[in-house]
Amino acid sequence: MLGESFPLRLEKIYRDLNEIINKYNPDAMSIEELFFNNNAKTAINVAQARGVILMTARINSLDIFEYTPLQVKQAVTGYGRADKIQVQRMVKMILNEEKLPKLDDITDSMAIAICHAHSAKFSQKL
Repeated sequence: MLGESFPLRLEKIYRDLNEIINKYNPDAMSIEELFFNNNAKTAINVAQARGVILMTARINSLDIFEYTPLQVKQAVTGYGRADKIQVQRMVKMILNEEKLPKLDDITDSMAIAICHAHSAKFSQKL
């Protein structure tokens, strides 16, 4: 994926996500709100990728739920200002796993899913 043009990378996100949705047939998708301080170029690229993700969810008729980083940390650790290590430890404990995947993004997505599971009845669809 590295070295590919950005539009090709967006297409890969679309195709891979469609494959996952077709394989597992979920009812909903939870996603974290964007928050950026400094790098506008990164923010724009992430926002474009997020747009592809949201569009793919809608094309597949999924309900979409959005959570802030503070909400995710609160739901997983009980503390909205928890650091990444605290969140990872709690995800590991909640899911009763020996170890977690090496990629932080995967652990983050697990935390967002846990947040949704804890708060879905109170969430508003996008």
